[in-house]
Amino acid sequence: MGIFSRRQSATIEPTQAVGPRTAAPAADGTGVPLDPALRALTGQWTIDRPHSRIGFSVRHAMVTTVRGAFTDYDSALYFDGDQPSRSRAEIAIRVASVDTGVEQRDAHLIGTDFFDAQRFPEMVFRSTSTLHEGGESFRMTGDLTIRDHTRPVELQLAYLGSVLDPFGYERAGFDATTTIDRTDWGLVYNQRLEAGGAMVSERVRLQFDISAIRAVPPA
Repeated sequence: MGIFSRRQSATIEPTQAVGPRTAAPAADGTGVPLDPALRALTGQWTIDRPHSRIGFSVRHAMVTTVRGAFTDYDSALYFDGDQPSRSRAEIAIRVASVDTGVEQRDAHLIGTDFFDAQRFPEMVFRSTSTLHEGGESFRMTGDLTIRDHTRPVELQLAYLGSVLDPFGYERAGFDATTTIDRTDWGLVYNQRLEAGGAMVSERVRLQFDISAIRAVPPA
């Protein structure tokens, strides 16, 4: 996401000067002022997979962290720059595309101990609400489905900026993170360590490093 520079903004304090009043920035219904530049982002977007990463990290054997990502997924994003509460996202991830850099570990993850990819080939996130917390910070709540278990999750979302790239694509950058307990989705496999603790932590951090491209309307 290095091609996106975080937008710089300044807060202007009220003054006692006499003169024409300037209209206040629009708000999204929560009373939080909106950056007028966000309005230009209103519309349909899709994730550019070669420049994005949907990943996870989990503690292994209590002393190290295993990181991985999913490389095959579909997405449909809608951003409303006037009323961010109307923004929504849906991402369908093929779990067999998991990549941790170790072939044997990936085979274990897509097997019956974890994702059971043959029976449950996809995990899906569908947003249910979006809250603008101020500036470039948003909170998106949605339903995450894994192995036919659906439970709510909350993503902390940051808008990184937008740019017109050299190929003429309009791009917008977002980072989102959340931490889940995998056992809530039926991912209960584990091994206990002789010294105490578990081989694989139940807590998993999900990371969405998104470069989105504005969708082109069908001709």
